[in-house]
Amino acid sequence: MTSLSNAPAEPGARSQPTGRVAFRRWLLEGIPESSGKRQGPHGSPDPNHKPHTWWRVMCLTGLDYFSTLGYQPAIAALAAGVLAPLATVVLVIVTLAGALPVYKRVARESHRGAGSIAMLERLLPRWWGKLFVLALLGFAATDFMITITLSAADASAHVIENPFAPAFLHGQNIGITLVFIALLAAVFLRGFKEAIGIAVVLVAVYLGLNVVVVGTALAHAIGAPLQVNDWWTALTTSHGNPIMIVAIALLVFPRLALGLSGFETGVAVMPQIKGRPGDTDANPAGRIAGAHKLLTTAALIMSAFLITSSLATIILIPAAEFQSGGKADGRALAYLAHALLGEGFGTVYDISTIAILWFAGASAMAGLLNLVPRYLPRFGMAPSWAAAVRPLVLVFTVIAIIITLVFKADVNAQGGAYATGVLVLITSAAVAVTLSAKRKGERGKIIGFAIVSLAFIYTTVANSIERPDGLKIAALFIMGIIVVSFLSRIRRAFELRATYVRLDDAAAEYVAAADTETLRIIAHDPKHDDAGAYRRKLEQAGIDNRLGDRGKVMFMEVIIDDSSDFETALEVTGVQRHGYRILQLHASNVPNATAAVLLHVRDVTGLIPHIYFRWTEGNPLLNMAKFLFLGEGEIAPVTREVLREAEPELTQRPWVHVG
Repeated sequence: MTSLSNAPAEPGARSQPTGRVAFRRWLLEGIPESSGKRQGPHGSPDPNHKPHTWWRVMCLTGLDYFSTLGYQPAIAALAAGVLAPLATVVLVIVTLAGALPVYKRVARESHRGAGSIAMLERLLPRWWGKLFVLALLGFAATDFMITITLSAADASAHVIENPFAPAFLHGQNIGITLVFIALLAAVFLRGFKEAIGIAVVLVAVYLGLNVVVVGTALAHAIGAPLQVNDWWTALTTSHGNPIMIVAIALLVFPRLALGLSGFETGVAVMPQIKGRPGDTDANPAGRIAGAHKLLTTAALIMSAFLITSSLATIILIPAAEFQSGGKADGRALAYLAHALLGEGFGTVYDISTIAILWFAGASAMAGLLNLVPRYLPRFGMAPSWAAAVRPLVLVFTVIAIIITLVFKADVNAQGGAYATGVLVLITSAAVAVTLSAKRKGERGKIIGFAIVSLAFIYTTVANSIERPDGLKIAALFIMGIIVVSFLSRIRRAFELRATYVRLDDAAAEYVAAADTETLRIIAHDPKHDDAGAYRRKLEQAGIDNRLGDRGKVMFMEVIIDDSSDFETALEVTGVQRHGYRILQLHASNVPNATAAVLLHVRDVTGLIPHIYFRWTEGNPLLNMAKFLFLGEGEIAPVTREVLREAEPELTQRPWVHVG
């Protein structure tokens, strides 16, 4: 009897789906055929996708990176006071001498857009690696979620503070922020298509307007030496010792760390960059060179704006205006645009800022939709619906609403959480490249990257101690991800987890030799490979099950490589050992791999295979735990259950015998 003995159902008139069914079909549209394959808008483009020049892709990164100019100068002034320009210089040094070299290395070693998390996954395999990746995903979720809520909150501040805004909008920050978040969700529910062209226009206009605002502000500062003197006097009076000024600037620097955002996004969009004709998938040198140009140019542009905007705002804006409720609260450059260039230009600047902040939220949502399906379904640690875009959008939207309500749409209050997510990702990247350099024996680079790693570790710890909100939010994300992940892994434990099964020539010859006879296979532990072990196993199976001609019986051995993996490709090799024929394969677990091979053998031979096990000794609950985490344990009953779920037709299901 073959697996193809039943004819497919005849097509007939199908009833129209009910509203509930149609809604479910719409909600789950786009689930890929196998988990772990889906790539979000920042992932690998489809085959028909046309790549772009690096500077156009830089504008896509700039949605996240450059948009921080909307609130960074105000947060810096509020956090560091008169020291803001000096602390910003420290930030720029760390950006150019630390983060930039780190992410250039990440771009070389993770050129498919998986970023530093994928590097650490490769460097730290098995369950500890999976747990570490889940923790990093929690911090990445913090980074992206706070990007959505903080950007929406700052956009609402620009709406309210505009002089032409209706009076009824004043004091409605939370409501306006929630509207921006809802609009963002609506765009993705409808079907968000990455529009680099729109990003180029937004970034070009926004940076152009900032050049005008910052240039005008610096000109006013130069023309008003009294204000410069006032700032310098306040600086030297409060901190008379130059060494103390530098020391305090270093201590204050962690509060400004949100200005480092954008690097992880910069490597995530690498697949969008046009390479050279000679690029290969293994060595896309042109794409890597383009990514290096993207990262360097973006860092230089942002560094110039950070220093000049911080200097201009701290000199020209009264300190009281940076406080909560002040006109420069969360919008320092917009304040200068209105004050120095008139309400008309200021309104244009507000519109541009609102647009890029809202699009930065879209970029962050796209990043989330890329990260979650890239890892969790592949780990077997996500419900099946997590591979579809729309359910994830709804989940992330609900979380964004909760964060907005908790922080009351306050830009400054969310700065610590945002900085925590950004710093942990950059720290993990620095550690990843340090470990990579160590593995390759590059002593000079080991020292350099280790120093950068220590600097970022200090910054992360200092920021987390001073502003623990980000750590608390990240801890909630991590806890939620781990709980959902392991519940999903348990729920999906009995799935067929093979991406494909392939028999080599010898293995195919073994199974083909059965011809029309019963195909009998004995499960064997590969750790016992002496002749006596095979002989005793065959004799015992023959006595228990009356095998008949034992000369045609085969053995199957599953070698467990990494039990933390979920999906694996099964390459079955035919082996002769001590005169016995053996089907040998490597997998992440024994029962699921065995079931997948049995079904494949059934399909290629047309015969229903019989497999013979011994009962597992020991506590059943302990053995089930061994199966879930070590890939062994209750092999016989689990194999039978996997077969039962994979093949509902009893007469076509491989036989499982236990003695």
